[in-house]
Amino acid sequence: MDNVEQLVKKLIEKKLGIAFMESASGFANAITNVEGASEILQFSAVTYSNEFKMKMGVPQEVIEKYTVYSRKTAREMARSISDFSHSSIGVGITGKLNRVDKYNLYGEDHVVFVAVYYQNTFYEFTYLAQEKKRNDNKEALISFVLQKILALL
Repeated sequence: MDNVEQLVKKLIEKKLGIAFMESASGFANAITNVEGASEILQFSAVTYSNEFKMKMGVPQEVIEKYTVYSRKTAREMARSISDFSHSSIGVGITGKLNRVDKYNLYGEDHVVFVAVYYQNTFYEFTYLAQEKKRNDNKEALISFVLQKILALL
C-alpha cells in the first residue's frame, strides 16, 4: 500500500478530517485519487496568490512581515484551513519549486515550507526542491509531506 492510501485508511480509522491550503504541491489531488477520500478530505484550496491566501484567513500582516514564503505563513495557512473547514488536521504548504515568482521576488527559489496543525499544535517542516522537473519535485514533496503526517498519527 502506498503512503497516500495508508494516510487515507489511517484517517478513516481515526475518524479524522483533513484540509489543505497549498500553493506548491497538488497534495489534495493525490488524496482524491484514493478510494474513500471523500470520507476524510474536508476542503482544499490552491492559493497561488497572496490575495487568496488572505481571503482564506492568512493575516495580511503575516505576509507583509514574514513574506508569503515563510514558516509563519505556512502555519497561518494550516490553522486557517483547519478552522475554515472544521477539520482535525490542517496542512499549509507554501514555497517555490525552483521557479522565480515575479510577484514575490524574495526568498529562495527552491524552498517549500510545510505546516501541519493537529490537536492545537503546529508541526513545521522544510522541503528543499531538487534540480528536477516541476512534476518530479511535486511528487517528492507529496511523499515528504505524507511521511511527516503519517509519523504524527
